[in-house]
Amino acid sequence: MADSGVIDQMRRGFTSATMLMKIIWVNIGVFVVLRLIAIVCMFGGDVDFINTVMKWVQLPSSLPTLATRPWTVLSYMFAQYDVLHILFNMLWFYWFGTLFRMVSTPRQMLALYIYGGLGGAVLFLLFYNSFPMFHHASGWLIGSSASVMAIVTATAILMPDFRMHLVLIGPVALKWIALATVGLVLLGVSGSNAGGEMAHIGGVLTGVLYALRMKRGHDITVPFNRLIDTIVNTWHRGSAPSRRPAGKSTMPPPPRPGGQGASGGPSIDPADREELDAILDKIKKSGYASLTPEERKRLFDVSRRMK
Repeated sequence: MADSGVIDQMRRGFTSATMLMKIIWVNIGVFVVLRLIAIVCMFGGDVDFINTVMKWVQLPSSLPTLATRPWTVLSYMFAQYDVLHILFNMLWFYWFGTLFRMVSTPRQMLALYIYGGLGGAVLFLLFYNSFPMFHHASGWLIGSSASVMAIVTATAILMPDFRMHLVLIGPVALKWIALATVGLVLLGVSGSNAGGEMAHIGGVLTGVLYALRMKRGHDITVPFNRLIDTIVNTWHRGSAPSRRPAGKSTMPPPPRPGGQGASGGPSIDPADREELDAILDKIKKSGYASLTPEERKRLFDVSRRMK
């Protein structure tokens, strides 16, 4: 059927997309679903029902409420309801995520996105449950801003002198863009969205931690990716057929050199991998600014081919 063909095409498109675009599409998909529910509620005469739905997606500041909805620690960072909210978050994520791919792997991007959201959730909950002025107040957190701020901050620290061309301003180094963004976040802490701004700071701190540890050769995303590998491998073993036909081997073919393994790593030629590792080591030791124009071009070309 035509509908199944479209769904299969969308599934193949999503599978072949880069990690950057996969995260963006998930955010857009959740946004569209929430908006469609709101439209159905409006025509169904139950406008307030969307608020009930949102409370099952947003992160609550109340710890007892959170205990009944623990999944909101993850769901909130992939959900947006306002058009401008998702527009600015996804544009910001796309711009800096494209640069982040030049110095990190797709697996690190996903892990840092999750870490940034978790860091934002922790600061949001501490903010509402530690300060006396908020003891009798309740708040709800939604949006990918904390996760995006982690990517923005990490990219700016790893590539501080890389210049972005801003409309009406011209080329500006990433470090100044990040500093201006963090400054605006700090100014917003005393505003009406104080809880949300605290979550942004949580994302910033997570990005700083990731980048500084990477500069010293330590990858804080390793535990997350090991956990994902364990879950994926366990799922594959559990879904494998219990009986094997006699005389036939069900062992998968050995992975090709540089190909994609069971861990979902990027497909890359061994020669490219060796060259990329050498460039990344140079960035860790001397910073992005130490790269020659040829090395920067090579870094971009290789990272662009990585899924």
